[in-house]
Amino acid sequence: MKANTLETLVGALVIGAAALFFLFAYRVAGLGGPSGGYHVTAQFNNIAGVAVGTDVRVAGVKVGTVVGQSLDPKSYQARIDMLLQPQLQLADDTSAKITSEGLLGANFVALEPGGSDAKLTNGGEISYTQGAVDLWSLISQAMFSKGSKSSDAPAAPAEAPQPPKP
Repeated sequence: MKANTLETLVGALVIGAAALFFLFAYRVAGLGGPSGGYHVTAQFNNIAGVAVGTDVRVAGVKVGTVVGQSLDPKSYQARIDMLLQPQLQLADDTSAKITSEGLLGANFVALEPGGSDAKLTNGGEISYTQGAVDLWSLISQAMFSKGSKSSDAPAAPAEAPQPPKP
């Protein structure tokens, strides 16, 4: 009887530790959903690698999250909706670009604050944007482009200096 009680107690401790671990992982991953702030939108020509839940950062510090994305049927540009921290008051000439954490890192939206006195408000739009760069097309273009430089062409011979005329 004593062994059953001990086994039950150990089992309850393991289940409790697992529950605490999952709660910790849930909070660290930011899956609890955004909790307040203000919405800002921006349009990009390419948002490859950006999805709902992607970080929005200023100077490398997470200040928000992408909470929606759609395609503008008139301009055919991708529109993302970001939820920013309420204490963050960005100027209305702030710029946004999609960049990555490294060569193979995940993409995020980087905001660069502007210098205007007017501030972005709830529902505001960031006008100055730069979309994601397609790294593979750049590599392909560099490898297979037929530019003016060709390693197959022989170098032009240098002219020999002429002796001075008397």
